[in-house]
Amino acid sequence: MHNFKELRVWKDSIELAKLVYKATALFPQDERYGLTSQINRAVVSVPSNIAEGAGRGSDKEFGQFLRIALGSAFELETQLILAESFGFVKQPQYSDLITKNEGVQKMLNGFINMLDRKGRVS
Repeated sequence: MHNFKELRVWKDSIELAKLVYKATALFPQDERYGLTSQINRAVVSVPSNIAEGAGRGSDKEFGQFLRIALGSAFELETQLILAESFGFVKQPQYSDLITKNEGVQKMLNGFINMLDRKGRVS
């Protein structure tokens, strides 16, 4: 079991969620149940799956939840691209969100690769 609150990737994904929620609060009201909801669900899914996986009994299970978190981070990236193309989020906020999300994606990918290597060695 891992203490998820000590993981940098979890901390960074929490910070990303805070920034995304601030951004989506400014989206048009008629998007509340559309893109706003989708983006908020995706960004919350990232740290949530990291935490859930950390509570599992094996590195293999943890890796599966990290993969789900990574999928949510890529889903978030697509939704942010759409939000920018619709004019809901502007520069430089858009670039900042994309950059922070890419950092989380890279950390998740690295963590997954480490767990995979560890599993092959053991």
